[in-house]
Amino acid sequence: MPEPAARRDNAALNRAAPGPSRAEGQPRPAAGQSRPAGQPRAAGQPRPASQPRPAGQSRPAGQPRVGGQPPLKTKAEKRAEAKAARARARAMEKRRRLLSVTGAAIVVLALIVGLFVWIGNSSDSSPNATTASADPTPAATASSAAFPPLPAGADPALGKKPAVSGGKGAVTQLRTTTLIEGTGAAVQSGQTINVNYVGVTYADGKEFDSSWSRSEPFSFQIGAGGVIKGWDQGLIGAKVGSRVQLDIPADLAYGEHPTGGQPAGTLRFVVDVLAAS
Repeated sequence: MPEPAARRDNAALNRAAPGPSRAEGQPRPAAGQSRPAGQPRAAGQPRPASQPRPAGQSRPAGQPRVGGQPPLKTKAEKRAEAKAARARARAMEKRRRLLSVTGAAIVVLALIVGLFVWIGNSSDSSPNATTASADPTPAATASSAAFPPLPAGADPALGKKPAVSGGKGAVTQLRTTTLIEGTGAAVQSGQTINVNYVGVTYADGKEFDSSWSRSEPFSFQIGAGGVIKGWDQGLIGAKVGSRVQLDIPADLAYGEHPTGGQPAGTLRFVVDVLAAS
Protein backbone atom coordinates (compact mmCIF):
# COMPACT_ATOMS: atom_id res chain seq x y z
CA MET A 1 0.00 0.00 0.00
CA PRO A 2 1.55 3.37 -0.96
CA GLU A 3 2.56 5.63 1.96
CA PRO A 4 0.43 8.83 2.29
CA ALA A 5 2.02 11.89 0.83
CA ALA A 6 1.75 13.86 4.09
CA ARG A 7 3.78 11.25 6.03
CA ARG A 8 6.55 11.22 3.43
CA ASP A 9 6.85 14.98 3.55
CA ASN A 10 7.19 14.98 7.34
CA ALA A 11 9.94 12.35 7.25
CA ALA A 12 11.84 14.34 4.70
CA LEU A 13 11.62 17.51 6.81
CA ASN A 14 12.90 15.64 9.88
CA ARG A 15 15.96 14.39 8.04
CA ALA A 16 16.71 17.84 6.67
CA ALA A 17 16.32 19.62 10.01
CA PRO A 18 19.74 20.45 11.56
CA GLY A 19 20.58 19.21 15.06
CA PRO A 20 21.30 21.49 17.98
CA SER A 21 24.47 23.47 17.42
CA ARG A 22 27.30 24.01 19.94
CA ALA A 23 26.38 26.90 22.28
CA GLU A 24 28.08 30.19 21.78
CA GLY A 25 31.48 30.17 23.47
CA GLN A 26 31.48 26.41 24.17
CA PRO A 27 34.99 25.03 23.59
CA ARG A 28 35.61 22.36 21.02
CA PRO A 29 36.39 18.91 22.33
CA ALA A 30 40.10 18.23 22.80
CA ALA A 31 42.00 16.29 20.13
CA GLY A 32 41.20 12.63 20.37
CA GLN A 33 38.17 13.28 22.62
CA SER A 34 34.91 12.01 21.23
CA ARG A 35 31.88 14.21 21.28
CA PRO A 36 28.88 13.17 23.29
CA ALA A 37 26.53 10.73 21.69
CA GLY A 38 24.02 12.52 19.52
CA GLN A 39 25.99 15.76 19.54
CA PRO A 40 26.70 16.84 15.99
CA ARG A 41 30.14 18.01 14.99
CA ALA A 42 30.18 21.78 14.38
CA ALA A 43 30.66 23.01 10.93
CA GLY A 44 34.37 23.11 10.01
CA GLN A 45 35.46 21.06 13.02
CA PRO A 46 38.00 18.43 11.88
CA ARG A 47 37.47 14.76 12.63
CA PRO A 48 39.74 13.79 15.51
CA ALA A 49 42.66 11.71 14.28
CA SER A 50 43.85 8.66 16.18
CA GLN A 51 46.23 9.70 18.87
CA PRO A 52 49.84 8.83 17.82
CA ARG A 53 52.08 6.64 20.03
CA PRO A 54 54.99 8.50 21.57
CA ALA A 55 58.36 7.95 19.89
CA GLY A 56 60.29 4.97 21.26
CA GLN A 57 57.31 3.52 23.10
CA SER A 58 56.58 -0.11 22.15
CA ARG A 59 53.15 -1.51 21.76
CA PRO A 60 52.03 -3.68 24.68
CA ALA A 61 52.75 -7.39 24.12
CA GLY A 62 49.84 -9.24 22.58
CA GLN A 63 48.08 -6.06 21.43
CA PRO A 64 47.11 -6.57 17.81
CA ARG A 65 48.23 -4.12 15.20
CA VAL A 66 45.57 -1.89 13.75
CA GLY A 67 43.92 -3.37 10.71
CA GLY A 68 44.17 -7.06 11.95
CA GLN A 69 47.94 -7.45 11.17
CA PRO A 70 49.99 -9.68 13.56
CA PRO A 71 52.21 -7.84 16.03
CA LEU A 72 55.83 -7.33 15.08
CA LYS A 73 58.45 -9.09 17.24
CA THR A 74 60.97 -7.04 19.09
CA LYS A 75 64.72 -7.71 18.94
CA ALA A 76 64.65 -9.11 22.45
CA GLU A 77 61.92 -11.57 21.47
CA LYS A 78 63.82 -12.62 18.36
CA ARG A 79 67.04 -13.16 20.36
CA ALA A 80 65.15 -15.20 22.93
CA GLU A 81 63.60 -17.40 20.23
CA ALA A 82 67.00 -17.94 18.55
CA LYS A 83 68.56 -18.84 21.89
CA ALA A 84 65.79 -21.32 22.62
CA ALA A 85 66.20 -22.88 19.16
CA ARG A 86 69.97 -23.32 19.74
CA ALA A 87 69.31 -24.88 23.13
CA ARG A 88 66.87 -27.36 21.57
CA ALA A 89 69.41 -28.25 18.86
CA ARG A 90 72.14 -28.85 21.47
CA ALA A 91 69.78 -31.02 23.52
CA MET A 92 68.88 -33.13 20.47
CA GLU A 93 72.57 -33.56 19.53
CA LYS A 94 73.41 -34.58 23.10
CA ARG A 95 70.60 -37.10 23.08
CA ARG A 96 71.79 -38.59 19.78
CA ARG A 97 75.32 -38.97 21.14
CA LEU A 98 74.01 -40.55 24.33
CA LEU A 99 71.96 -43.06 22.33
CA SER A 100 75.00 -43.91 20.17
CA VAL A 101 77.24 -44.47 23.20
CA THR A 102 74.54 -46.53 24.92
CA GLY A 103 74.07 -48.72 21.84
CA ALA A 104 77.82 -49.34 21.53
CA ALA A 105 78.04 -50.21 25.23
CA ILE A 106 75.19 -52.72 24.87
CA VAL A 107 76.94 -54.40 21.92
CA VAL A 108 80.25 -54.66 23.82
CA LEU A 109 78.47 -56.03 26.89
CA ALA A 110 76.70 -58.66 24.78
CA LEU A 111 80.02 -59.73 23.25
CA ILE A 112 81.63 -60.04 26.69
CA VAL A 113 78.71 -62.09 28.04
CA GLY A 114 78.83 -64.35 24.97
CA LEU A 115 82.58 -64.86 25.45
CA PHE A 116 82.12 -65.85 29.10
CA VAL A 117 79.33 -68.27 28.16
CA TRP A 118 81.51 -69.83 25.46
CA ILE A 119 84.43 -70.20 27.88
CA GLY A 120 82.12 -71.76 30.45
CA ASN A 121 80.79 -74.27 27.95
CA SER A 122 84.32 -75.13 26.84
CA SER A 123 85.39 -75.65 30.44
CA ASP A 124 82.41 -77.90 31.08
CA SER A 125 83.10 -80.00 28.00
CA SER A 126 86.82 -80.46 28.67
CA PRO A 127 86.45 -82.64 31.80
CA ASN A 128 83.97 -84.82 29.95
CA ALA A 129 86.46 -85.36 27.17
CA THR A 130 89.20 -86.11 29.71
CA THR A 131 86.94 -88.55 31.52
CA ALA A 132 86.08 -90.27 28.25
CA SER A 133 89.78 -90.67 27.48
CA ALA A 134 90.60 -91.88 30.98
CA ASP A 135 87.68 -94.32 31.06
CA PRO A 136 87.82 -96.37 27.86
CA THR A 137 84.77 -98.08 26.52
CA PRO A 138 84.09 -101.68 27.57
CA ALA A 139 85.15 -102.90 24.13
CA ALA A 140 88.52 -101.14 24.41
CA THR A 141 89.01 -102.45 27.95
CA ALA A 142 88.23 -105.97 26.83
CA SER A 143 90.61 -105.67 23.90
CA SER A 144 93.41 -104.37 26.10
CA ALA A 145 92.77 -107.03 28.73
CA ALA A 146 92.75 -109.76 26.08
CA PHE A 147 96.25 -108.89 24.84
CA PRO A 148 97.83 -111.09 23.87
CA PRO A 149 94.96 -113.21 22.53
CA LEU A 150 96.22 -116.65 23.49
CA PRO A 151 94.78 -119.71 21.81
CA ALA A 152 92.92 -122.29 23.87
CA GLY A 153 95.23 -124.53 25.87
CA ALA A 154 98.27 -122.31 25.24
CA ASP A 155 101.14 -122.13 27.70
CA PRO A 156 100.56 -119.10 30.02
CA ALA A 157 104.16 -118.08 29.35
CA LEU A 158 102.99 -116.74 25.99
CA GLY A 159 101.14 -114.04 27.91
CA LYS A 160 104.43 -112.40 28.92
CA LYS A 161 106.97 -110.68 26.72
CA PRO A 162 110.09 -112.80 26.36
CA ALA A 163 113.57 -111.53 27.24
CA VAL A 164 115.70 -111.84 24.10
CA SER A 165 119.48 -111.54 24.07
CA GLY A 166 122.08 -111.66 21.30
CA GLY A 167 123.81 -114.79 20.03
CA LYS A 168 127.34 -116.06 19.61
CA GLY A 169 129.15 -117.30 16.58
CA ALA A 170 128.44 -116.79 12.93
CA VAL A 171 125.05 -117.60 11.41
CA THR A 172 125.40 -118.81 7.87
CA GLN A 173 121.97 -120.39 7.50
CA LEU A 174 118.47 -120.09 8.96
CA ARG A 175 118.08 -121.73 12.36
CA THR A 176 114.65 -122.37 13.92
CA THR A 177 114.50 -123.25 17.63
CA THR A 178 111.20 -124.11 19.37
CA LEU A 179 111.21 -122.59 22.87
CA ILE A 180 107.60 -123.53 23.73
CA GLU A 181 105.74 -126.09 21.66
CA GLY A 182 102.06 -125.47 21.12
CA THR A 183 99.23 -127.97 20.81
CA GLY A 184 97.54 -126.46 17.74
CA ALA A 185 97.75 -127.26 14.06
CA ALA A 186 100.99 -126.75 12.15
CA VAL A 187 101.31 -123.58 10.06
CA GLN A 188 101.10 -124.13 6.30
CA SER A 189 102.25 -121.87 3.45
CA GLY A 190 99.54 -119.54 2.23
CA GLN A 191 97.81 -119.25 5.61
CA THR A 192 97.30 -115.95 7.41
CA ILE A 193 98.87 -116.14 10.84
CA ASN A 194 98.81 -113.89 13.89
CA VAL A 195 102.01 -113.57 15.87
CA ASN A 196 103.68 -111.64 18.67
CA TYR A 197 107.40 -111.01 18.23
CA VAL A 198 110.54 -109.36 19.53
CA GLY A 199 113.43 -108.55 17.14
CA VAL A 200 117.05 -107.88 18.15
CA THR A 201 120.38 -107.67 16.34
CA TYR A 202 122.20 -110.96 16.73
CA ALA A 203 125.59 -109.47 17.56
CA ASP A 204 124.60 -107.31 20.58
CA GLY A 205 120.98 -108.20 21.40
CA LYS A 206 119.77 -104.61 20.84
CA GLU A 207 115.98 -104.57 20.30
CA PHE A 208 114.84 -102.79 17.14
CA ASP A 209 111.18 -103.87 16.87
CA SER A 210 108.41 -105.50 18.93
CA SER A 211 104.68 -106.07 18.63
CA TRP A 212 104.49 -106.05 22.43
CA SER A 213 105.30 -102.32 22.51
CA ARG A 214 102.21 -101.70 20.37
CA SER A 215 100.01 -104.16 22.31
CA GLU A 216 98.82 -105.55 18.98
CA PRO A 217 99.66 -108.85 17.26
CA PHE A 218 101.04 -108.80 13.73
CA SER A 219 99.13 -110.56 10.92
CA PHE A 220 100.51 -111.60 7.52
CA GLN A 221 100.16 -114.29 4.86
CA ILE A 222 103.06 -116.69 5.18
CA GLY A 223 104.94 -117.72 2.04
CA ALA A 224 103.59 -114.77 0.01
CA GLY A 225 106.72 -112.58 0.22
CA GLY A 226 105.10 -109.99 2.50
CA VAL A 227 107.84 -110.43 5.11
CA ILE A 228 111.54 -111.26 5.08
CA LYS A 229 112.49 -114.72 3.77
CA GLY A 230 113.62 -115.91 7.19
CA TRP A 231 110.01 -115.57 8.43
CA ASP A 232 108.40 -117.09 5.33
CA GLN A 233 110.68 -120.14 5.64
CA GLY A 234 111.29 -120.43 9.37
CA LEU A 235 107.65 -120.44 10.58
CA ILE A 236 106.36 -123.13 8.19
CA GLY A 237 105.42 -126.17 10.28
CA ALA A 238 105.37 -124.34 13.64
CA LYS A 239 102.31 -125.33 15.71
CA VAL A 240 99.75 -122.76 16.88
CA GLY A 241 100.56 -121.92 20.51
CA SER A 242 104.32 -122.27 19.99
CA ARG A 243 107.13 -119.82 20.82
CA VAL A 244 109.87 -120.05 18.19
CA GLN A 245 113.33 -118.45 18.02
CA LEU A 246 114.58 -117.57 14.52
CA ASP A 247 118.29 -116.82 13.87
CA ILE A 248 118.33 -115.30 10.37
CA PRO A 249 121.43 -114.53 8.33
CA ALA A 250 121.67 -111.16 6.58
CA ASP A 251 120.83 -112.55 3.14
CA LEU A 252 117.45 -113.83 4.46
CA ALA A 253 116.84 -110.61 6.44
CA TYR A 254 117.51 -107.01 5.29
CA GLY A 255 121.09 -107.48 4.09
CA GLU A 256 124.37 -106.02 5.25
CA HIS A 257 123.64 -102.48 4.04
CA PRO A 258 119.86 -101.95 4.17
CA THR A 259 118.11 -98.66 3.49
CA GLY A 260 115.12 -97.06 5.18
CA GLY A 261 116.45 -97.53 8.71
CA GLN A 262 116.22 -101.32 8.70
CA PRO A 263 118.71 -103.29 10.85
CA ALA A 264 121.74 -104.75 9.14
CA GLY A 265 123.43 -108.14 9.44
CA THR A 266 122.22 -111.24 11.27
CA LEU A 267 119.01 -110.90 13.26
CA ARG A 268 117.28 -112.87 16.00
CA PHE A 269 113.47 -113.00 16.44
CA VAL A 270 111.40 -114.72 19.10
CA VAL A 271 107.94 -115.32 17.62
CA ASP A 272 104.75 -116.54 19.37
CA VAL A 273 102.31 -118.19 16.91
CA LEU A 274 98.82 -117.26 18.17
CA ALA A 275 96.57 -118.31 15.28
CA ALA A 276 96.58 -119.60 11.70
CA SER A 277 93.75 -119.77 9.16
